[in-house]
Amino acid sequence: MIRRTLLALAALLLWPALAAAQDPAAPALPRVALETSAGRITIEVEAVKAPVTAANFLKYVDERRLDGATFYRAMQSGPGTGLVQGGVNNDPERVLPPIAHEPTTQTGLSHIDGAVSMARYAPGTATGDFFVSVGPTLSYDAGRSFSVDPDGFAVFGRVVGGMEIVRAILASPTSPTEGEGFMRGQMLEPKIVILQAWREAP
Repeated sequence: MIRRTLLALAALLLWPALAAAQDPAAPALPRVALETSAGRITIEVEAVKAPVTAANFLKYVDERRLDGATFYRAMQSGPGTGLVQGGVNNDPERVLPPIAHEPTTQTGLSHIDGAVSMARYAPGTATGDFFVSVGPTLSYDAGRSFSVDPDGFAVFGRVVGGMEIVRAILASPTSPTEGEGFMRGQMLEPKIVILQAWREAP
């Protein structure tokens, strides 16, 4: 009797996830492959919850603006944790106009392990640079008492393949002299090249 009750309770708890997975009306989220000099990384793009930021990233992909760009920064905040940053690095030939800020308080997303988020200066200045969280970096969420920035950073996807490549990039050598201010010593040397970026077939 107890076993049947536990099985029934488990089924009830799993039902929302199973229903969502089987719902043919649920939109399939786009996926982007980044073929890098360190290996392939696959990103699932949250086009539903973060439509503005997702559309911006996909435009960089579709217009081939990330082909030949790099992962250029690795910031370690602890053993095996931190973030890696890549993108167009303000290259005037690649950069598009900045986009509106979509904070995590609006999207419901968070800087969990593998989260992909926009790099920026002030809110509304993000263009074609992004970072991947290695381990949870919840201080980059908006609205938390311990947030590094009250507006937070805009999560727009997550790594669903190649997280081992991201961790290897985080552990890659950095220059002791490159980088300005708090980023000094965080610039990869050599940089990891994004050889090609494309949308994967659904």
